[in-house]
Amino acid sequence: MGRPPLRSHDDGRLDSGRRRRAVVLALALPGVLVLSGCSQAPDAQLKYGFLPVFEHDQTNSTGKIIDLWVGSWIAALTVAVLVWGLMIWCMIAYRRRKNATGLPVQTRYHIPIEILYTVVPIMMVGGLFYQTAGAQAKIVDHSAKPDLVIDVVAKQWSWDFHYTDAGVYETGVQAQLTGKPGVQDTLPPLYLPVDKRVEFHITSRDVIHSFWIPAFLFKLDAIPGVMNTYQVVPHRAATYQGKCSELCGEYHSEMLFNVKVVSQQEYDQHMAELRAKGQTGDLPTNLGREKTGKGRGNVPFNPENAVTEGTKR
Repeated sequence: MGRPPLRSHDDGRLDSGRRRRAVVLALALPGVLVLSGCSQAPDAQLKYGFLPVFEHDQTNSTGKIIDLWVGSWIAALTVAVLVWGLMIWCMIAYRRRKNATGLPVQTRYHIPIEILYTVVPIMMVGGLFYQTAGAQAKIVDHSAKPDLVIDVVAKQWSWDFHYTDAGVYETGVQAQLTGKPGVQDTLPPLYLPVDKRVEFHITSRDVIHSFWIPAFLFKLDAIPGVMNTYQVVPHRAATYQGKCSELCGEYHSEMLFNVKVVSQQEYDQHMAELRAKGQTGDLPTNLGREKTGKGRGNVPFNPENAVTEGTKR
């Protein structure tokens, strides 16, 4: 009556096979994580950091965004390693022994552990929120006096740029993605002087778009009847890609532009070129798919225009 139930050899082989699989998975998981971080460039980690592929000093904001991004991943991986470690430890320490019978003691609750896994996540979320809110407040702050102001007007499916200080504008047409060389040069250019604080006034002529320069690690919606404001100081002279990141219709993927961060001399030269072409004054109002309202491509800081014209489309 007191003898344990007999176990077959097949049960023993099954338990052994499960243990081997658990050991293999425990060893393979760290290997997969390590290999997933490999790069073709031997100095990629030194050059680019852990995850983002842009420099800290690309603009005055990219460093804050990269630090927040990498810090969040470090915190997440720390928690993950701790949880994986506890799981593996439990599987090994409390595995079913060879001659064990019945079920282990069933604990209905464990107050210290329940408090732990309630308080710790709240503290983690609070810390992440604090860091995110602090970085965001600095990034979106536009109280500083800008060196120049540029109106960015989105439309289906291109961009218009009005350099308000210079009194000139650049109009764009939809990109023709033929797959042939030279298409990049046909995209509308947005010129920015290096190390100058630029304030963007962003709006739309028709539907909701999103103004995105991936290298700047920031995007902002372009909404009809609304003017969104964003300031940035580009620190590296180069040509970057810009695009719309809000699905806005049939040719959304062709709504592209170039961002040329240049010296002050090159910037002034481009302003003179636009002036020589006669592209002076306010943006015309018939540059979109449909005729828009009055004033700088319907930039909606005009109260009369913001409500009446913005709600008609």
